Amino acid sequence: MSVTNHFIERIHQSKQNKTHGFFDRTRVKVFVTDLYKVLFLPQPINTPDHLKQDFTKLSAHLFILINTVTKDEDLTEVQVNAFFEALPQIYNHLVQDAQSILEFDPAADSLEEIYLAYPGYFATYVYRISHQLWNQEIPVLPRVISEYAHSKTGIDIHPGAVIGEYFFIDHGTGIVIGETTTIGDHVKIYQGVTLGALNVSKEKANQKRHPNIEDHVIIYSGATILGGNTTIGRDSIIGGNVWITQNVPPNSLVYNKSEIRIKDNNPLPESLTFVI
Repeated sequence: MSVTNHFIERIHQSKQNKTHGFFDRTRVKVFVTDLYKVLFLPQPINTPDHLKQDFTKLSAHLFILINTVTKDEDLTEVQVNAFFEALPQIYNHLVQDAQSILEFDPAADSLEEIYLAYPGYFATYVYRISHQLWNQEIPVLPRVISEYAHSKTGIDIHPGAVIGEYFFIDHGTGIVIGETTTIGDHVKIYQGVTLGALNVSKEKANQKRHPNIEDHVIIYSGATILGGNTTIGRDSIIGGNVWITQNVPPNSLVYNKSEIRIKDNNPLPESLTFVI
């Protein structure tokens, strides 16, 4: 074998020095999907006793995941309890998010359809549970959970972002919402939107890098809004494919002016006759 013993020892030491242990990504997936099923999807048996059993299993999964990073069973127990104490409020927010989709999306016929078939809603659900774990200052795990939604839906929401009530993602593919983004209530975002930083610099890790979106804003597909000092005022509409790096006042309409040019620059004749 060509790999040297020195190199093998180096790799071994590197792994030994990892402070956050090894995440079982399958267990992450099981926890995220099983919690979603318990909260929103119909079950063959749906009694209070069975729900208690389901939450007991979920608690055990979360305990193992958190203990991977804390290495302290007492602290892990406190963190697990804190998450499940916050879960009713998270659930209320998610019901509001689903109601917003039902109210404004003409293609949505029922809440059940949203729970079963809307990837943007699933990404919002994953954001809200990972955000809770982020607020509990649990290392690594919130990012691992959020990346599961990213891989599944193509929607990348950092768990550190702050998102208000009645949040609506339509279609969703390609959306990026950065760590220090702040989003108000009743905001609607379409596919391909980026809420990002002006530049990537490690020195700015602890600074506000991503924009602020106030209440009742609509951001259409392909829009890019950058910068920690950039604020989109309430009740504004941001059109598709715009690039924004400065403040937008409330009640604004921002869009690119479309212009159609004929490929052949010669003027068109006054009338055209087609014979078939």
